[in-house]
Amino acid sequence: MGSDADMEDYGFEYSEEEPEEQDVDIENQYYNSKGLVETDPEGALSGFAEVVQMEPEKAEWGFKALKQTVKLYYRLGRYREMTDAYREMITYIKSVVTRNYSEKCINSIMDFVSGSASQNFDLLREFYQITLKALEEAKNERLWFKTNLKLCKIWFDMGEYGRMNKILKELHKSCQRADGTDDQKKGTQLLEVYAIEIQMYTETKNNKKLKQLYQKALTIKSAIPHPRIMGIIRECGGKMHMAERQWAEAATDFFEAFKNYDEAGNQRRIQCLKYLVFANMLMQSEVNPFDGQEAKPYYKNDPEILAMTNLIAAFQRNEILEFEKILKNNRRTIMDDPFIRNYIEDLLKNIRTQVLLKLIKPYTRIRIPFISKELNVPEADVEQLLVSLILDNRIQGHIDQVNKLLERGDRSKGMKKYTAVEKWNTQLRHWMYLTLFVFICIRWGQTSKLKGKFNSIDPTHPDSSSTPNI
Repeated sequence: MGSDADMEDYGFEYSEEEPEEQDVDIENQYYNSKGLVETDPEGALSGFAEVVQMEPEKAEWGFKALKQTVKLYYRLGRYREMTDAYREMITYIKSVVTRNYSEKCINSIMDFVSGSASQNFDLLREFYQITLKALEEAKNERLWFKTNLKLCKIWFDMGEYGRMNKILKELHKSCQRADGTDDQKKGTQLLEVYAIEIQMYTETKNNKKLKQLYQKALTIKSAIPHPRIMGIIRECGGKMHMAERQWAEAATDFFEAFKNYDEAGNQRRIQCLKYLVFANMLMQSEVNPFDGQEAKPYYKNDPEILAMTNLIAAFQRNEILEFEKILKNNRRTIMDDPFIRNYIEDLLKNIRTQVLLKLIKPYTRIRIPFISKELNVPEADVEQLLVSLILDNRIQGHIDQVNKLLERGDRSKGMKKYTAVEKWNTQLRHWMYLTLFVFICIRWGQTSKLKGKFNSIDPTHPDSSSTPNI
């Protein structure tokens, strides 16, 4: 071994503390503080503050310590100190940490804070204002866009559509060229904006705006959107078509929504599969969606889907009692969905119509009470259904209300009776007006004029006959 003087020849210099050792100390302090989070929150906060002070300049360990500080203050309910720590933390994103890492951390904290949206509105607003201002200064357009979308979704969940509209205008503007036209290079971002806006119009039942935006979204070809986004657009399109009673178009959209949600691994796929089943039954399709390759066989064993498979089987067999029993026994799965509940009456009318047409087919005369018992509905509802089918020319015949009969066959026979009755009513009204006229004339002593009026009546005229001609 050589002397110290010999070692100096190799250019070695000693210092009291090497930079690597200093980093190790900061790292150790960070992890020691993190270990106290559950058992000694106050000690952890002091330790994280020391990590920030140990760094001569802003660096990654300080950023991590401030991130933990923000989360810990949130858990302790100390929101003012939490906001101050966050405001300091976000200054690190300009140069200290990588863009990807800063985006990941900010998204994590924003999700963390958003959980308190309904309880602490002011806190939420302040956090988003701090974030958006910092991102604008850092010229991080991508994260600015995503943060605004996140805020937009929070307002949507809270029903704050006015605040939501204000953000949507800014997001639209960020996807446009200087001349105000849509920038096709930003087609993916534009579809994300359309997706949240379409949800708003669906919720507020503004079908006019919804249709315009839906059609506009489908014309964008330059985008490569996340399948979840297309799932949202297609699902809302299906609901729009359902509101317009366009069952076939609705079924197509729900099927596309199901495929997109399935590709994204999103649980909305189950809901869209249920909607697809309803649209198929409303359009009286004989195709069972669960027989397709896309609706994989394992869906049949899903608790929410099992009720739907039984329902569509009963519908296709026209087993109305079984159909109604399934609806009653699966209230949570089927009837508790407000969207499905809107179309239950249409669906019941469909199956009752099918059963009724099948029931009356062998008969020329059939009693309404018998139909009522078979359909399990009141006689008044049966009569109303029969009238609508007669008017739609789906049944040839007429209703004998006195004897509570449906008489099938030539409608004209029944119509002749109604025509004769109407003619008799007309003649009765004629005689009533004439009698009233005579009474008035006698009352005022105008018998001479009355005589002239009687002479002017032609006894050969049909309307002057003393017996109505039926």
